[in-house]
Amino acid sequence: MKFSDLQKSALHLNDLYEQLEIKRWGRVWSTEELALGFVGDVGDLAKLIQAHSGVRDIDDCKAKLGHELSDCLWSIIVLANKCGIDLQAEFARNTEELVVHVSGELGK
Repeated sequence: MKFSDLQKSALHLNDLYEQLEIKRWGRVWSTEELALGFVGDVGDLAKLIQAHSGVRDIDDCKAKLGHELSDCLWSIIVLANKCGIDLQAEFARNTEELVVHVSGELGK
């Protein structure tokens, strides 16, 4: 699956969530509320990583880990879109800069 397909899928799901939020609460989540949800998901992810490393006991850890990583990716894609960030371009630029930096450090 291409990144653009992931983006399209994530944003479609966000549209559905926003319709449900309006139905339930009369408004959509703010960017700040989405970020807080993401922070909660990152906390859950950290616990699952610990379980995957053997320092915490969580049943069905691998399946839950995949689910939580997917939740975090969804949040990042949606937050980038809401903030007007071209995540694909930023990722490419940032990783290229880091490759140059780390390669330079290795060459010292």
